[in-house]
Amino acid sequence: PRHFDTAFRRALPFEPTADQQRAFVLLARELAAGRPLRRLLQGDVGCGKTAVLAYACAHAALAGAQAAFLAPTELLAGQHWIGMRGLFAALGVECALLTASTPAAERAALVARLARAEPLIVLGTHALLAPGIRFARLALVAIDEQQRFGVAQRQRLLDKGQHAHLLLATATPIPRTLALSLYGELEPLVLRDKPAGRGALSTRRIERAALARLQPWLAERLADDQRAYWVLPRIDAAAGGRGVEQAVAELSRGPLGAHGIGLVHGRVPADERARAFERFRAGELRLLVGTSLLEVGLDVPQATCIVIEGAERFGLAQLHQLRGRVGRGPRESWCFVAESEGIDAASRERLDLFARESDGFKIAELDLELRGMGELVGLRQAGPNREGLAGPGIDLSLWQLAREWISADERLRERYLGSATRVSLA
Repeated sequence: PRHFDTAFRRALPFEPTADQQRAFVLLARELAAGRPLRRLLQGDVGCGKTAVLAYACAHAALAGAQAAFLAPTELLAGQHWIGMRGLFAALGVECALLTASTPAAERAALVARLARAEPLIVLGTHALLAPGIRFARLALVAIDEQQRFGVAQRQRLLDKGQHAHLLLATATPIPRTLALSLYGELEPLVLRDKPAGRGALSTRRIERAALARLQPWLAERLADDQRAYWVLPRIDAAAGGRGVEQAVAELSRGPLGAHGIGLVHGRVPADERARAFERFRAGELRLLVGTSLLEVGLDVPQATCIVIEGAERFGLAQLHQLRGRVGRGPRESWCFVAESEGIDAASRERLDLFARESDGFKIAELDLELRGMGELVGLRQAGPNREGLAGPGIDLSLWQLAREWISADERLRERYLGSATRVSLA
């Protein structure tokens, strides 16, 4: 749309980074090119991927089409909706929120609007995948935190449109998605710049026995109006480790108990979880204890510390996503990964790698190397590849040269990079 780029930048409540501005220019060109866009938006935690997704959605809506923005949790979808509706309103674009909690009357009205082909951006969760949600003119599918969805789920949403653009976003792509990017089926769009004014973030690997000594230090920071997360791999206690319920009881009896402790996990009702998140954001609770549910959806600049207990039970990508919950404000931040007693050498080496490496791109590559690429044509998103493909670690430079060569020759480009691919790009 004419003058859209200028209007979008003016509507943003911040100055976009150089990488974001480059992404805007590239997307504007490709969205108008007449063939479906297939992009993996890869940016480390806090690099501003959401603004780029919003740009693509608004571009589609202002062109008279519909866009679907998929998020993995109600919390994250709601947070995006609250953050984006003012931006979209300033551009004259309408947006709606669809989750499992959406009242039946609102849902029916939204279904009717979609059927009438009204230009609209719909932000939502898995509710967008329901058979009754039909788009008359779906032009763009944007999927945030793509690693939280299965291949079939992502494809189901893409199939709701004809030749719709696809934009996947993540800080740490799952092995299959990264392999698709390396093989050329998904073109990478990379954000590396972070907003100015962010404090340093340090990662420390500690033994579980050190957690008791850590608590007084952490209590001092909570007393200074900072926030912290304490993450455990399980809800219930099991051999070799405590669960979140037990952890809350024990932490409440120590120096952290005076600062308000909240509890979130999958068995806590959604409205109670939302209330706990709001109290945490407001400072009524300063320590939030939970499972990997805390991995996505929380953007609290006052959060400066995260403790990950039983860290060997989390994957590299999960650990990096959890670490990304802190370091979003100007203060120095910390991530403590506490290992259980008696872990094996491979787990210890993996935690060492994580503590040394802060780059989400490199962590994704390590994850691919450790877990395998899975099936590019099938549904497995990690594990051994049984399709006869070489691993991405084998002569990647040759692959890149081959892609450049094919891209430069129209006949080769049509044969190898054309629309005949049978790979599920979602």
